[in-house]
Amino acid sequence: MARRLVDEEDPDRLYTVTGGRSRPAEDTFDLVTLIVSESDPSPGMQSEHAKILRLCREPVAVVELSSDLGLPVSVVKILLSDLLDMGKITARHPSSKRVEAQLPAPEFLKQVLVGLRNI
Repeated sequence: MARRLVDEEDPDRLYTVTGGRSRPAEDTFDLVTLIVSESDPSPGMQSEHAKILRLCREPVAVVELSSDLGLPVSVVKILLSDLLDMGKITARHPSSKRVEAQLPAPEFLKQVLVGLRNI
């Protein structure tokens, strides 16, 4: 399979795919936002929208969608914004913070160690 450079993409096609928009209405998506489809494609739906819904039956990152679709990330974000507005997808950010268990104070641990030695 031959890969095309993004620069070789037909700008007229991208203009048509996005409806002439150059960015989504809101900045909801970043590269690692996980997308999950909430419905199947409907008849008459734009082919790129339908393909996104099929690809996202399980969580898929925006950057992966861009690669799978062969479209720039900016175009994919516009398409995702459309689908989000229609209620066809949900978007969630992977949790970046892990709640660490709080460790006891060092002084308390010293007291436990002394207690164990005294047994």
